[in-house]
Amino acid sequence: NRYGVAVETTDLRVPLRETIAGKAQGLGRNVKQSGGHGEYGICHIEVEPLEDSAGFEFVDKIVGGVVPRQFIPSVEKGVRWQMEQGVTAGYPMAGIRVTLYDGKAHSVDSSDMAFQKAGRAALRDAVGKAQPTLLEPVDEVSILVPDDYVGAVMSDLSGRRGRVLGSEPVGVGRTLVKAEIPELEISRYAIELRSVSHGTGSFTRAYLRHEPLPSHLAAKVAADSKPD
Repeated sequence: NRYGVAVETTDLRVPLRETIAGKAQGLGRNVKQSGGHGEYGICHIEVEPLEDSAGFEFVDKIVGGVVPRQFIPSVEKGVRWQMEQGVTAGYPMAGIRVTLYDGKAHSVDSSDMAFQKAGRAALRDAVGKAQPTLLEPVDEVSILVPDDYVGAVMSDLSGRRGRVLGSEPVGVGRTLVKAEIPELEISRYAIELRSVSHGTGSFTRAYLRHEPLPSHLAAKVAADSKPD
């Protein structure tokens, strides 16, 4: 305001991830034949969660050449592309195994891009039936405050879905509180800790892991991500 500088603000985007909790099959059908050179690619996939909710596996179980060998990497490429874009809320997907087990091709109209598009559509179809869920990042946070504000800090953490791991004295009259807190709850923590501790507290944070986002919050995030 003092110098007349225009400022554009954007909301912080916490790096959530999408995954699935169940197993399902999906069909990707990309058939466009309206005269001239068309597109033809059909694939059937099965999706299931990986144990560690991270990574990605693509399994080829095609037999009899129903999907020609040269187009199997195309299906995987389409699946990977859709995973990067997300399916339910626009966040990258992780922690899934995709098995390609059936499909159809056309001697003239099948192509790399036709099967990439089929792979994308198959993933969207399967994920919608496989209990899609969101994962949120959780940080390990160390908060240093005067002893007088330890109670207020711990009370504040409980309201942020934080899990206090313990506390220990540091020097004279100060306490170090360690906790695990979802990143969604501490995007403005520097400002809020200053308020709770009257400007006397400080903290450090480090990424710990991703955990399932509670269903009511996941539903809100998914709803907010949809275009108007």
